[in-house]
Amino acid sequence: MENEPLIDDALKTELSALYAAGDRHYHGLAHIEAMLALASDYRGEFGDPEAVEAAIWFHDAIYDSRAKDNEARSADLAEEKLEGRVDAERLKRIGAMILATAAHQLPPFDDAAAARDASLFLDMDLSILGAAPDAFDAYERAVRREYDWVEEPMWRAGRRAVLKTFLARPHLFHTQEFRQRFEPQARLNIARSLEALTVDRG
Repeated sequence: MENEPLIDDALKTELSALYAAGDRHYHGLAHIEAMLALASDYRGEFGDPEAVEAAIWFHDAIYDSRAKDNEARSADLAEEKLEGRVDAERLKRIGAMILATAAHQLPPFDDAAAARDASLFLDMDLSILGAAPDAFDAYERAVRREYDWVEEPMWRAGRRAVLKTFLARPHLFHTQEFRQRFEPQARLNIARSLEALTVDRG
């Protein structure tokens, strides 16, 4: 158990197949790879880098834009696939990080290192908000395609509500590193998106 990686090549192949589904325009393998690249940048900051990597791989493994329980089902899948590879406490931490992506609120970890890992993990997941304008716009279009079953007025109202919730937070990101690196651009991107969503097309 100690010597084999949490996410071995067989598991990567299995999860990659889920992320390659045709209805995933943003929540696909490119999103996972972008998060893994950021995790590599901050690897020295993690208390448990492998647990963070596992949370990255599993956090969107189950994704249905019509469902409300994707995070819970993804956490369940992680528990099922990682059982026997990892001790119960570590598995619980991985599951809590995955569940936290539903509302992007930190899990109530007592352990400072675990809380720090979760903070960085959640910030990596939202880093697209602070991407360059072209990349952010591509992300917005991709998410819209994932919700192509939602009629435009309903989409605009729902998306505005989500973005306003983010803007109302004192900070979009939990860690100082990500606030410095992504927050100013993220606020500009979100404000621009809200403006576009508010313009009447009719």
